[in-house]
Amino acid sequence: MSGPSLPRQLARTRRFTLGAPGKVTVSPDGATVVFLRSRAGDDPVSCLWALDVATGRERLLADPRALLVGADERLSPEELTRRQRAGELSSGIVAYAADAAVELVAFALSGRLWTVRVSNGEVRPVAAAEPVLDPRPDPAGRRVAYVSGGALRVVTLERGEAPESGDALDGGGAVAGGGDRAVAVPDGPEVTFGLPEHVASESMGRHRGYWWSPDGTRLLVARVDTAPVRRWHLADPAEPSRPAVSFPYPSAGTANAEVSLWIADAEGEAALTPVAWDAKGFEYLTEAGWDAAGPYASVQARDQRHVQVLGLDPDTGATRVLAEQRDDAWVELLPGLPVRDSAGALFTCGDIGGTRRLLADGVPVTPPGLQLLGVLSVDGRTVLFAATDEPTRTDVWSYHPDTGARPLTGPDTGARPLTGPDTGEHPLAAGPDSGAGLLSAEPGVHSAVRGGGTTVLFSRALGRPGTRVTVHAASAPPSSGSAPVEIVSYAQRPVLEPRAELLTLGPRELRAALFLPSWHRPGDAPLPVLMDPYGGPALRKVTAEQAWWTYVSQWFAEQGFAVLAIDGRGTPGRGPAWEREIHLDLAGPVLDDQVEGLREAAARRPALDLSRVAIRGWSFGGFLAALAVLRRPDVFHAGIAGAPVTDQRLYDTHWRERHLGHPDEHPEAYDRCSPVLEAASLARPLLLIHGLADDNVAPAHTLRMSAALLAAGKPHEVLPLPGTTHLPAEESVAENLLLHQLGFLRRALPS
Repeated sequence: MSGPSLPRQLARTRRFTLGAPGKVTVSPDGATVVFLRSRAGDDPVSCLWALDVATGRERLLADPRALLVGADERLSPEELTRRQRAGELSSGIVAYAADAAVELVAFALSGRLWTVRVSNGEVRPVAAAEPVLDPRPDPAGRRVAYVSGGALRVVTLERGEAPESGDALDGGGAVAGGGDRAVAVPDGPEVTFGLPEHVASESMGRHRGYWWSPDGTRLLVARVDTAPVRRWHLADPAEPSRPAVSFPYPSAGTANAEVSLWIADAEGEAALTPVAWDAKGFEYLTEAGWDAAGPYASVQARDQRHVQVLGLDPDTGATRVLAEQRDDAWVELLPGLPVRDSAGALFTCGDIGGTRRLLADGVPVTPPGLQLLGVLSVDGRTVLFAATDEPTRTDVWSYHPDTGARPLTGPDTGARPLTGPDTGEHPLAAGPDSGAGLLSAEPGVHSAVRGGGTTVLFSRALGRPGTRVTVHAASAPPSSGSAPVEIVSYAQRPVLEPRAELLTLGPRELRAALFLPSWHRPGDAPLPVLMDPYGGPALRKVTAEQAWWTYVSQWFAEQGFAVLAIDGRGTPGRGPAWEREIHLDLAGPVLDDQVEGLREAAARRPALDLSRVAIRGWSFGGFLAALAVLRRPDVFHAGIAGAPVTDQRLYDTHWRERHLGHPDEHPEAYDRCSPVLEAASLARPLLLIHGLADDNVAPAHTLRMSAALLAAGKPHEVLPLPGTTHLPAEESVAENLLLHQLGFLRRALPS
């Protein structure tokens, strides 16, 4: 294996995401699965596909290259921002939405609106204002709503056949719809309707800003006014003729965007109806929706200690509290919640006795010790959710009121005691709409989507690369022995195989992954250690799967390092108390766990040479790497800090105030966790890396850190990445970035 082969492959395949199926939707009859996938593991253009569950036959529904007739895709600044917030790594059709029957699918391509009918593959361009953002059909498939120019618009679709060659098209080359109208128009220069604000998409996981009523006659829409928000400016020093980009960024302690909800008429004829809630007391809109029981919204207080789920009256805009949650530190927001099943039961979560549990109408329906990670899908009265009783795994569970909660993936240990809302503890039992037995007994990281009783399972494991996507038809439960259909993945196979050894270390039972070179043998000379953590509240790196970061860790190991990743306090998956150990101190507990885990691992594995220890990381991991060489030069001998947060006051309100409180109330917490204030203590080599187009962790973090180090007379290195955002994606940059880090480590560590 040549040294740079893995970095090149990792960059070219966009971290092995290209060619892998994703973004799955299952039709309500369980017969069809719609998904996105590019044609090859190095093809960045994502296409829309459909799978017939009964036959296993795939159909290509829409190919961007064919639709654009060879022209390059054009992306508006708004679409570029949307993709960055959503973490999109491909191009082409990167998102879509379907009507209730999953018959009509809408998507934006090169700023234009397109629809496709799943049954016959008919693709139609639709005349609409451009650029088109986030198009979504109404449940009946009669209209498509979308955002353009900050307005929420609705176009009524014409019925009929696809246009023949030579048919009259509108001036932009699109089939004319039956009327395109604005239903919510900005009433100020910094007002938008139908889009999420920065903190919603970056820190809450809410990537949409409007929701259709079930009958398709009205919409619940978010209005965002960024006028109160301080504006930041990013210039490209490599292109001095290009004007700086200005955007609203609510840094900790400053004003947020003003967010409100309104009811809009899909015909655009009636006036907007405002939704009334205490927006000053609950200024964050964390989630919303509209189902058969009516519209609803989840709102959170600025201090994040109080969340309310509100039922909304669609005629008057009046609200009533359906559920609420409080916590002395912060209320954790989980993906997929709140949500209701087909009978109107409201699902939320609650932290009870050290366990984050799923609640149905306020009653716990999952057992103690099983930590809820989020709801994945609701199909009738069946709720699929992700949960873990071992932090290196994620399993899929199912809840139905007749059978309680049951595992669908995980080690097959027989019936587990499961909690139901009515009888307390009871054994695993089959029941209506539930499916008996496990879909997968493979330990790993699983996720799923379900519709019409058909479940699409995504599974990753330590023993094999990539994601296995299997379709389990409603008519063939696991107990029947019928083999599931597998959706083909064209993702490339990595050129190396990670050799992760999962460890449990010390009295805190820290989960760790150790990577040694494939050529290293017992008794060989000890290896320099490279700590490779993330360590923060957004991500677990120590999991029973081959993820992209495991290939990076193994690649560094093959260069002659013992690579160690540790998930310490604050990382998800170990319960509320573990997460809240970092409240008001993001630095001390996290760094202490890295030191403790390193020493425990070295005591067990003589291959680790503690006289030569480096640490690298990105984002929170970059913050941790800088902190490590500043505070513990006795342990860490070199550090690489990529896109680090060095001044906590420069990070966004929702994410930073969640963990450190408001800076006016807890200034000491911000000072305690800002490496820029400790620059004078640097005594080890430090490499700072930052994308100069990063609007998540602004380049100011690295520039201020470098200035403080220079003022203190502390030598260090800075690698600026012109035109690069928080996630380096350009192939040559992503490849050579790893090679540059390797060169630094070889220079910086004692031989």
